[in-house]
Amino acid sequence: MDRIREGIAAAVLGAPDGLADSLEHDAHGYLRLVDASRVGAEEASRLLREAVQGARAAGHSWDTVGRVLGVSRQAAQQRFASKATGTGPSTPPAEGPNAPKRRTLSGLTAFNEMAALEEAGRDGWHMVGYGPFFHEVEASSHPWEHCRVTLPSLARHRRMQSEGWTPVGAGWFPWRYYKRPVKPGT
Repeated sequence: MDRIREGIAAAVLGAPDGLADSLEHDAHGYLRLVDASRVGAEEASRLLREAVQGARAAGHSWDTVGRVLGVSRQAAQQRFASKATGTGPSTPPAEGPNAPKRRTLSGLTAFNEMAALEEAGRDGWHMVGYGPFFHEVEASSHPWEHCRVTLPSLARHRRMQSEGWTPVGAGWFPWRYYKRPVKPGT
């Protein structure tokens, strides 16, 4: 846990250029520190929400999640369940008579979602959105492949894009999803 604390502190102090050095001689630097710490806290809160939703998607009960958080089942559920219910597809559906068909793959967990996406991709469906326990897919005229990676570095993200992978959404901590059309003959 010390590594996490140190990493967060280093990120907060390093995010605004020169923040750490300014604390030695500039009172305004402390206001920049407050602002950077606020952003860090908001990001940590978002990561916690997504981690809880991931634990739920992996099949863990509210009781188990609450124990890990040091709160009751009810407190964990009240704090985090309502955040998950409003989550919808990453891309709004197109409308009109010529709009592509969409469907929702539901009942998914961290353990079966990639197999479901592989099957859908073979049938010409590609991911356009996701949330707790579901993926939204859209029909196309060719097969697709999907992959899920733990939060990629910028270099890995660029490499994947150079290999034809397209990111889907902004990620779902700790995952980032990508898709690409399958080349004919592969």
